[in-house]
Amino acid sequence: MVTDTEGYVHIIEYLTEHLSLFENCTDTDSSNDSVIAVIEQELSEQIIMVCNQNEQLSFNQRNTIIREVDAIVYDLEEILSGVINNPVTEQQNTFLKEFALLIKNLFDTEVHSGVLQ
Repeated sequence: MVTDTEGYVHIIEYLTEHLSLFENCTDTDSSNDSVIAVIEQELSEQIIMVCNQNEQLSFNQRNTIIREVDAIVYDLEEILSGVINNPVTEQQNTFLKEFALLIKNLFDTEVHSGVLQ
C-alpha cells in the first residue's frame, strides 16, 4: 500500500536530504523524549486522525494501515539507527511533526483513491 508507492520513496528521500538535522547534535534545548518516542507519538496521532476521518474503514483495512505504519517505523529506525535513542532537539521535533504529516497525506491519498476500499 503506502510503502509501495512512489510518494513514500520521495518522503524517504526527503528524510535522507535532511539527515544533517540528526547528525552531530549538541543542541542544549533538547527534550527528555527520544527521537524514536517522537516518531512513534507523531505517527500514532496522524494515523488515528486518518482512521477517525474515515469511519467507513473496516477492521481489516485499519489493521492494514497499522501494519504499514509498523513498516514505516522500522524503516525510520534503520535510517536513524545511530541517533534513534538520543534526546530530540526542537529542530528535529519540528521536522518529525512535518514528516508525520507527509505520511498522513500518503494514507489520505491511498484511502481516497479507493486502494483500501
